[in-house]
Amino acid sequence: DWLCSQRPATTIFRRFFSRVVCCSKMGKRSRQRQKNQNAGRDDRDSNAGWGAGYADIVKENKLFEHYYKEQGLVPEGEFEEFMEAMREPLPATIRITGYKSHAKEILHCLKEKYFRDIQELEIDGQKIEAPQPLSWYPDEQAWHTNMSRKIIRKSPLLEKFHQFLISETESGNISRQEAVSMIPPLLLKIEPHHKILDMCAAPGSKTAQLIEMLHSDMEVPFPEGFVIANDVDNKRCYLLVHQAKRLNSPCIMVVNHDASCIPTLQINSDGRKDILFYDRILCDVPCSGDGTMRKNIDVWKKWTTSNSLHLHGLQLRIAVRGVEQLAVGGRMVYSTCSLNPIEDEAVIAALLEKSEGSLELADASADLPGLKWMPGVTSWKLMTKEGQWYSDWSEVPKSRHTQIRPTMFPPKDPEKVANLHLQRCMRILPHHQNTGGFFVAVLVKKAPMPWNKRYPKVVLTSTRIPLDASSLLPEGTPEEVEEDGPGGKTEVEAEHEVPPGDSQEAGGKQDSVCGPPPSKKLRLFGYKEDPFVFLTEDDPVFNTIQSFYDLSPSFPKLNVLTRTHEGKKRHLYMVSKELRNVLQNNSERMKVINTGVKVWSRNSDGAEFGCAFRLAQEGIYTLQPYIRSRIISVSVEDIKVLLTQENPFLSKLEDNAHAQAKQLGMGSIVLKYIPNPNNPSEPQCAIQLCGWRGKTSIRAFVPRNERYHYLRMLGVEVFRDREGSGQKKRDGEKEGKEEEEVAVENEAELENGAENESSEPTTACSNKETKS
Repeated sequence: DWLCSQRPATTIFRRFFSRVVCCSKMGKRSRQRQKNQNAGRDDRDSNAGWGAGYADIVKENKLFEHYYKEQGLVPEGEFEEFMEAMREPLPATIRITGYKSHAKEILHCLKEKYFRDIQELEIDGQKIEAPQPLSWYPDEQAWHTNMSRKIIRKSPLLEKFHQFLISETESGNISRQEAVSMIPPLLLKIEPHHKILDMCAAPGSKTAQLIEMLHSDMEVPFPEGFVIANDVDNKRCYLLVHQAKRLNSPCIMVVNHDASCIPTLQINSDGRKDILFYDRILCDVPCSGDGTMRKNIDVWKKWTTSNSLHLHGLQLRIAVRGVEQLAVGGRMVYSTCSLNPIEDEAVIAALLEKSEGSLELADASADLPGLKWMPGVTSWKLMTKEGQWYSDWSEVPKSRHTQIRPTMFPPKDPEKVANLHLQRCMRILPHHQNTGGFFVAVLVKKAPMPWNKRYPKVVLTSTRIPLDASSLLPEGTPEEVEEDGPGGKTEVEAEHEVPPGDSQEAGGKQDSVCGPPPSKKLRLFGYKEDPFVFLTEDDPVFNTIQSFYDLSPSFPKLNVLTRTHEGKKRHLYMVSKELRNVLQNNSERMKVINTGVKVWSRNSDGAEFGCAFRLAQEGIYTLQPYIRSRIISVSVEDIKVLLTQENPFLSKLEDNAHAQAKQLGMGSIVLKYIPNPNNPSEPQCAIQLCGWRGKTSIRAFVPRNERYHYLRMLGVEVFRDREGSGQKKRDGEKEGKEEEEVAVENEAELENGAENESSEPTTACSNKETKS
């Protein structure tokens, strides 16, 4: 009655019934959509490999076929085979990550426990094709398979294999990575002392490869080199952090910048400021992605020639910025997942021409034996989305000059073309080795870039350069530039330099610099990061840590940092000495998202046992070489007990470990397994675990997936049930524990679970354990 008195009844009823009808229609549409989705899912499962499918999308694009037929990139007589391969689902590819000794153990586990049995497996009368190693990847560390989800579900053995892959991927020991994506890091030829820049790093699979190569020797906790991984997308940077953190390296820093104008960093070198030049640079630029059609099905309907025209300028700017920051004698790998010469050879040719001999295309033909690839082309044409072809810049009408640039065309001078050696570029075609499409080129820097040598010193009063002066001065805010002569002096490059006279192609706008002037603070996008605060050698926090863990005199206290200026330090992280140098000298120049590896976490009740900081599993391999006390040597059987029981009594350890544990007071400990070369049936790599010595019991503080990983290495098969629930009954119970011990261990347990994305309280370890 009240509603009717406020508004005419007809209006109220009209709106009420319209909403009822609307909800009814929405419900029908929702049910129909769900029905369609379920049908589509069944279709994908029946004919697709992992992550592929989408049978409802027609894999056809006449413009694509016409364009690549005309370009002549595919050998004669192979074009139909090429197109058929593009329509087939991409095989699933895995790469064994981690440091070398652990990688060997994982490979041994895969071969002995899974691949051998799969070779004999038949499903529905068909023999299953077992995973095969990639012939060109070193040491059988990468494998591919064509098994679909539907087949995996039909076999308990394959289901266990699938769970193994999922678990090991979550813990960072296996990476799902496309085969061709593994090529660029291999061609960089990384050594542990190299300073590396990954310019467009997200989502991070290639970055992980770079980190692994730095840590090829597990005996060295702090390699001299480091990886600075950059991405322009703030959100993708956090995905990059997640990927990199799985490797627990103190030598990785994630930053958030536009790669085309990433700032020049400074470092302290023998007491003076110097410019940081990188020994290796990975320049995997944004591209149209037509080489990924086998997995990114949307590319079929979205592909057009205008994509490459829009991206060419950005790709060239990023490549130019990369070679500017490359050290003389260093290597830069330029790569795309596109087959288009406008994004590939055109960028390389333009870069080589601008360098005037400072850059050289390296011959990488012998670096990856077994990899099939096509040499780079020296001639190509350009086509607009309307189908208009151009083979030379002179043919392009003025109305198109804003879309089409001279650098998109191949050089015409035969002598110049011969000197560029474009045939040394490598194009991988999908039908040759059942992969995606890819392009890669290796560049070696022979001398400083010419625009750095020509202008030894420039002083400007304004950051903007008049249009008529753009051909005379490098763009950006210049600094002093030294010519790098035969004596090997280091050049000092301006922060946002581009080749003079090329402001449109390499700098974006004609009259503006790329990025903000250094005098202004960086604009922040996304989350505001906490500051990185390095501890001093006399920081009070070290007093108890030093005595409790008996740190060696060589422990680098200056490399320890925290993420807060005020209040108690909750977590302590460590970085390498070289990354500390970078951080301290460039806090105003760059936006750092994350760096360092966590080595200690505050335990509120730990102080009564001698130290308020417990060890963190993430940084144990970095920190343990400096710890001289609170180490218990354990056997294979001891580790099995610690990882499968919640709180085993000390008496459950073997005699040697039991005797060592009784000598220690309560608190954080290191559980260390040293391999026995005389017993090849046991793991042949060192294992180090964080633990807690209670009054009468002992436990391991290890995230869930790492528990699974180590148990498998020790011969215990661990897998989850269908629901993913944990084992409900444990061998060890909390009965008989003192209240204070429970409080201390539970508090530390909660911290461990909260801080590690893949961890869980130790009450939920493996679900089912069976001796293999």
